[in-house]
Amino acid sequence: MTEKGIKNLVRENYGKVARQEKNSCGCSPCCCGATQSAEELSMKAGYSGDEISEVPEGANLGLGCGNPVAIASLKEGETVLDLGSGPGFDCFLAANRVGKSGRVIGVDMTPDMLKRARKNAEKGGYTNVEFRQGEIEDLPLEDCSVDVIISNCVINLSPDKQAVFNEAFRVLSPGGRINVSDIVVTERLPDFISESGTGYTGCIAGALLKDEYLGCIEKAGFRDIEIVSEAIFPLDQFTSDPVVQDILKDEGITKERLAEIEKTVLSVKVRAYKK
Repeated sequence: MTEKGIKNLVRENYGKVARQEKNSCGCSPCCCGATQSAEELSMKAGYSGDEISEVPEGANLGLGCGNPVAIASLKEGETVLDLGSGPGFDCFLAANRVGKSGRVIGVDMTPDMLKRARKNAEKGGYTNVEFRQGEIEDLPLEDCSVDVIISNCVINLSPDKQAVFNEAFRVLSPGGRINVSDIVVTERLPDFISESGTGYTGCIAGALLKDEYLGCIEKAGFRDIEIVSEAIFPLDQFTSDPVVQDILKDEGITKERLAEIEKTVLSVKVRAYKK
């Protein structure tokens, strides 16, 4: 699959999620046919009930694989950038922490997500949040213009993760920090996952090896790179898809083999600094 093809696939998929034409099964630890609510999924990903209730209704679609705001240690007056901001959930949480003297910028490439996010901002009366259309490999921001970058299960969707971290380093001010929740793997994934469109939109197929992922961060120029936490990422949202189930049957993939693969897929929280 080409880089352009991957981006088009991701944009189309998350556009449908934003329009609520399909279930919120992008990166959430659930199966696509699950009856779990976005609130339940977010609590599993690491958000508190208070955090979920403090954002405008419709801002939380249950798409994350972690809670990057929780490790960002945001302060009053800081400028925060959210890579792949979706309907604005993490942006609004960040805005509440940096206060009126601070600023939050969300960047997303999906028009329907941006439309939804802007409506949510208006609904919640957020005057310190703005949303810009753009790709995270080519950010619509000036050099050294933000203090903190957050991202929630989005960088793994990019076909050029080195470019993402290079751009993140460029727009961060000296002394700034990046805090991301994302998916990585400890072993190469089998072809039936790595070559699957459902695998890409489910945040699995595009995941790098953990060492490669950390290497991209270091190569971009970041220092003091730290894995704050990691946990096995459930594959239910991928394997429950009817098309994938047919592939599993055709390939003769057993439950035992799936369990082995699942142990290699990790949700990680990573922090690093621009010195």
